[in-house]
Amino acid sequence: MKLYINADGGSRGNPGPAAIGVVVLDENKKVLETCKEKIGIASNNIAEYKALIKGLELASKHKANEVYVIMDSELVVRQMNGEYKVKAAHLLPLHTTAKELAKNFPKVFYTNVLREYNAHADMLVNEALDER
Repeated sequence: MKLYINADGGSRGNPGPAAIGVVVLDENKKVLETCKEKIGIASNNIAEYKALIKGLELASKHKANEVYVIMDSELVVRQMNGEYKVKAAHLLPLHTTAKELAKNFPKVFYTNVLREYNAHADMLVNEALDER
């Protein structure tokens, strides 16, 4: 079985009030779970990593041989693919956590897309940020 994770994180201010949005879909692109959550004050990169971590946690409830992670964060995707080193010390624990969670699946693929192709997760981030 394949799973798709659309994950997004954002902050207003960088750092500023931050939130995550996650959509987990089955291989037929049926939504299995969604999450929108405020995470306090954080940078965009921290929010992106926290969205990835939440997505992998949610996906681990479902059996999957392949997981396709779709994000609009080029930095996180390239770091998870090993193309970029994690130079920022504050991101290293988040990267390590994401790598550990990814071990729950035989295969994980990370793809960077434009924000418009990650619209559902982006919408969830903004809904969370707009909640009082």
